[in-house]
Amino acid sequence: MDPKLPALAERLKTPPEHYSYLKHRAQTARQIILPVVLSALALIGMTVWVSFATFQQGGDVGRWAAISTIWVILPMLIAGLIALAILSGLIYLMARLLKALPYYTGVAQDYVFIARGYIIRGADLAVKPILVLNGWLQTAKTFLERITP
Repeated sequence: MDPKLPALAERLKTPPEHYSYLKHRAQTARQIILPVVLSALALIGMTVWVSFATFQQGGDVGRWAAISTIWVILPMLIAGLIALAILSGLIYLMARLLKALPYYTGVAQDYVFIARGYIIRGADLAVKPILVLNGWLQTAKTFLERITP
């Protein structure tokens, strides 16, 4: 057994001490864990605050129900505004495209018509030897049928 293997195994168990690894760990704590923890604490704090304000003596349940409804509907409203903005942009782009489209479709039709001629000519050239061979074979077959009594 190689004497270096236990030292290598021990070294693999410890995390690397490279600068990029240390930077990654710091960024993970700052950019992922901290925002999640702060958001969870804010949510828990708001829940506790709303519960105390609502269920105390004289708490206005109707007002808090309206506030809750606003917070539930708000993400859907924002998503709707984003969808409206995207749809408006697409309508604007389509209107601009339709103004330029007739000229370019005419040019495209001209090129397709030219290409059609080349395609038909190429297809005819590709099939012509087979048609000629079939014609000769048919002529030979007809000739042999007339000769044979």
